[in-house]
Amino acid sequence: MMRYEEGGTLADHRPCSGVRADLKMCLLESNCCKIEKKTPKECLRERNCPPECLALQNTFFECKRSLLDNRQRFRGRKGY
Repeated sequence: MMRYEEGGTLADHRPCSGVRADLKMCLLESNCCKIEKKTPKECLRERNCPPECLALQNTFFECKRSLLDNRQRFRGRKGY
């Protein structure tokens, strides 16, 4: 569950937390989770979600991968 601070900002200050929250909300609002009553993990595994969610999944992956790339230290993280 997402926690919010008083100002309406996310309480999660980890890297890529904004993209993570967007991906979570996209999956929870998709027909796969609402109508078919599947978990977001199952929807991603079966690729049974909207293209917007798949694009967010790729952005989240690139953001997490950039944390391990030493060249990104100077350029900044992707998706942040």
